[in-house]
Amino acid sequence: QVQLVESGGGLVQAGGSLRLSCTASGRTFSEYAMAWFRQAPGKERGFVATITSSGGRIYYADSERGRFTISRDNAKNTVYLQMTKLQPEDTAVYYCAAGRTSSTRAGTYDYWGQGTQVTVSS
Repeated sequence: QVQLVESGGGLVQAGGSLRLSCTASGRTFSEYAMAWFRQAPGKERGFVATITSSGGRIYYADSERGRFTISRDNAKNTVYLQMTKLQPEDTAVYYCAAGRTSSTRAGTYDYWGQGTQVTVSS
């Protein structure tokens, strides 16, 4: 069992930056691929970024590539999402997820956090 807790969300002006963190419980964090998804009001949950268990491979959604950076610190059981050049359309609840395989599909992941709200004002 893995429990995930996100933090770092908040209100930011367009063009600003935020760093989200997701800390996992348990001793097997380093065995899991991690990902970030987001869900805006009235929309389906969408893929943002994923990182393999070792951190050796990373993949981003097209709209986030170049603006967002996913990273992990296995010693701290934490995955990060550094977000820059934020725009109002980035407003959403951001979720981290853990799974045995790195994937863009939400169904691949076994464990989810409760989400953290990111609001970008224009």
